[in-house]
Amino acid sequence: MSMKFSPIFAGVVAALGLAVAPLAASAQEAAETPPAILGQLALAGLLARSGAGLSVMSPAFAAGGDIPFENTQYRGNIFPGLSWTPGPDGSRSYAVIMQDPDSTYRGAPILHWTMFNIPASVTRLDTAMSVPPPGASYGPNIRGPGQPYMGPHTPPGPKHHYHFQIFALDTVLAPEAGGGYDALTAAMKDHVLASGELIGLAHADPTAPPRTPSPPPATH
Repeated sequence: MSMKFSPIFAGVVAALGLAVAPLAASAQEAAETPPAILGQLALAGLLARSGAGLSVMSPAFAAGGDIPFENTQYRGNIFPGLSWTPGPDGSRSYAVIMQDPDSTYRGAPILHWTMFNIPASVTRLDTAMSVPPPGASYGPNIRGPGQPYMGPHTPPGPKHHYHFQIFALDTVLAPEAGGGYDALTAAMKDHVLASGELIGLAHADPTAPPRTPSPPPATH
């Protein structure tokens, strides 16, 4: 349920420097994601065999909260950090898939970042991570295979939802899984023991100069 407050109240909050987290989204409403697009998220297609869930957290933002600009392409593109609860017995690796269903390319959610073959002993990726943990590999994003973290670059308008999805797998994926999104999800299919997600919101940086959009690459 969205909440609205008057410009006068907003001005008082700003003047006092108050942080009102539950009302943060009211200044700029989040986009309404079509159900058909939500159904194309990795989490919707890669169901956990046992229905087990993982709790996913970030030190940078709370579930449903705003992703700091420092963790976006507007300012620094610093990885925000992620952690999750351990997978069930039999977990051999983890995979992470970050998608924005409020932007689409060829009818699919924008793929921002993936990582696979995270060892089963690793349940945390540190803030400002610049290389994968030993044994893990960067997977594809919209720019191609083997890509590091690509944070939000939300266009002007409503806030977008960014889904950080974690999967506990009963296998270690072959290197070829990193060749593209379809290859990655095909390799993961029927191997998911548990899954979970953290959703963060992001919007355009009001201080950023106008940017002329360029068409995305063909590979995604």
